[in-house]
Amino acid sequence: MAAKQKRKLQDLSVDEFMLSGLDSGSDSEADEEPEQQNGLKRSNKPKVLESNALTTDAGKLGNATEHKKQLSRLQDKDPEFYKFLQANDQKLLNFDDTDSSDDEEERKYHRLPAALEAASSDDDDDEEDEEGLKASKKSKKAVEVTKVTDKMIKDWKTLMKKDPNPHLFREVTQAFKAAVSTTKGEGGIQCRYKVDDSSVFNALVLFCIRDIYGALQRMLNLKPEKDQKKLVLPSSSPRWQKNQIDIKMYLSGVIQLLSCLTESTVISAVLQHTNQLVPYFLCLPKQCRHLVKQLMKQWSTGEETSRVLSFLALNKMCRHKQETYLNPILKQMYISYVQNCKFTSPNALPMINFMQRTLTEMYALDTQASYQHAFIYIRQLAIHLRNAMTMKKKETYQSVYNWQYIHCLFLWCRVLSTLHPSDVLQPLIYPLCQVILGTIKLVPSSRYYPLRMHCCRALTLLSSSTNTFVPVLPFLLEMLQQVDFNKKPGRMSKKPINFAVTLKLSNVNLTEKAYKDGLIDQLYDLILEYFHTQSSSIGYPELALPTVIQLKAFLKECKVPNYCKPMRQLLEKVQENSSHITGRRQKAAFGVADAAAVAAWEKQIQEEGTPLSRYYSQWKKLREKEIQLEISGKERMEDLDLPEIKRRKVQEKKVEDKKEFKDLFEYESGSDEDDGKLKIKGKTGRRGYDDDYDEDMSDMSNDEEVMGGDSDDDDVDEEAPQPLSSSALIKLAEGDEDLVEDLELSDDD
Repeated sequence: MAAKQKRKLQDLSVDEFMLSGLDSGSDSEADEEPEQQNGLKRSNKPKVLESNALTTDAGKLGNATEHKKQLSRLQDKDPEFYKFLQANDQKLLNFDDTDSSDDEEERKYHRLPAALEAASSDDDDDEEDEEGLKASKKSKKAVEVTKVTDKMIKDWKTLMKKDPNPHLFREVTQAFKAAVSTTKGEGGIQCRYKVDDSSVFNALVLFCIRDIYGALQRMLNLKPEKDQKKLVLPSSSPRWQKNQIDIKMYLSGVIQLLSCLTESTVISAVLQHTNQLVPYFLCLPKQCRHLVKQLMKQWSTGEETSRVLSFLALNKMCRHKQETYLNPILKQMYISYVQNCKFTSPNALPMINFMQRTLTEMYALDTQASYQHAFIYIRQLAIHLRNAMTMKKKETYQSVYNWQYIHCLFLWCRVLSTLHPSDVLQPLIYPLCQVILGTIKLVPSSRYYPLRMHCCRALTLLSSSTNTFVPVLPFLLEMLQQVDFNKKPGRMSKKPINFAVTLKLSNVNLTEKAYKDGLIDQLYDLILEYFHTQSSSIGYPELALPTVIQLKAFLKECKVPNYCKPMRQLLEKVQENSSHITGRRQKAAFGVADAAAVAAWEKQIQEEGTPLSRYYSQWKKLREKEIQLEISGKERMEDLDLPEIKRRKVQEKKVEDKKEFKDLFEYESGSDEDDGKLKIKGKTGRRGYDDDYDEDMSDMSNDEEVMGGDSDDDDVDEEAPQPLSSSALIKLAEGDEDLVEDLELSDDD
């Protein structure tokens, strides 16, 4: 027995040896013999997980070997109970036969994970830690929801002014989060506070917008720099790490609130608060990306004030973190600009101009980045134009002749004009001019004259700002030659054509008088504006000579005074300025080859002013007033208290006509007297009236008065009057001429 016991101890592991001491020797010897006799394999033995008799042993042993021993003892000692378990509760016998001793040893040591997780940003880790802590706290103890009241908000406001501390800021942040969560109806978010009343919601949001920024500055002990251009980031404060989670929660609430608002005044108030919080957003990249999306939405589709505030916030971000946010924000702003200028109307045009100017300000922050964007997008416009010129299909023409394409051309003209002089952007002027000239020549028909005017206006802007000569006048004078202004208009139109929001004219528009009137006005404006940009040039007389010849030819051919008058005035101003430049040029003592002397001379002439420049400044003021009156004309018409014209219904009109002409057309059924009959046109009876019933029925009342004056001379039986309707009267007047001619009229009456 000793040898067997020693051999058995040699086969045992350390855990088995330690656990084997719990059982008596007699039991172990008695247990070994049935095991060997039965020859049962340990791997094939069923297991018992829970039983009243083995609960304490299973808890103590804790490995598969000892459980198998207990199983064999149960099978030998109480086979009936074992069979009962097999029959009634088989799940309890599904025991894993793998030895758990190795697992227990491995649990003592650290095990490497199967796959390493990707490194996440500090913001994500902080959020996960925050959510994990909250989830563990909520699982241990249910959070009691506190309802926010006006008194609580007043107390928070008082304490925040006295001594803002992290605990108080956390309380306010939790309440603000609960208030914002109600804007989208997210009932699943568990918050410490609850906001039900709308007045409490408004008071809480107003309190946060007014007081939170100042409290944060004092809590983090941030002092403004003397140099206002330099921004102080809150992350430089030693207290930033302690309050970072609460600040992040508050900023997320501000973004969510901004995404849910619809009232323009409230959006403006939140955007002003957001402008103050821009340094805090710059310290949290994830929240900053979400903010950029909301600001982009407000900049492109919001009200006027919201657009301005959104632009200021975007500009502030790009100025202080150019390397991070400038390129993506410029790309998003350009895409938003293109998307929102697809349709142009008098109401949308000011917003499109605002987007052009603000986007130009953004491109002015970094000319190197602006060159990359401008090169890509101008090249894209050129590719569309090339496809339209080569394929010559309606679809390709439409890809060029649309508002988005024209507004993009005007945008890049404005960018290059505003940022001039710039050595970086200078090479883009020539390709942009070529694209615009190709756009004008693509479909040179009269229906697209409004589009040509937009392109000429963009070229004039680019030429005047960059001191680059662009041949714009030939395209304008061509329109003056091709249109026959002496031809009478086919139809009259009540409303003038607004060329500012028009790209294409219909065939009906080309026959209207308003088309020719508007075309003369637009040509006058464009030619005058172009000559104003070149009025101080030393080569102005030679530049103006072809235009003078064309205008004289037009005045010789045109016979309409309303069209000749503005063109004659324009010709006089052009010739006057040409004479002025010629006289000053004759007094010059330098040659044409001296470029420096020519530039100095032109600068001097520009400073002194020219006749055309002085006239243009006065004309521009009057023109702007006219445009403002046109814009506000609709509002002024609405303010007038004009009388309403009420039209009678058809049935009422028929009844009134019957009453009006009752005594005029009466006749006897059994009499051949002609007193009540109609007379031939041109022949007059004793009543002395003309019976031309093909005219307007309003003339009949006058005839009735004339006829009623002599009614006393006739004795007509009026026993059976039969009044006729107006339509029956007209038919009778038109169709019964032969019957009337056969009547015999008496001269005695």
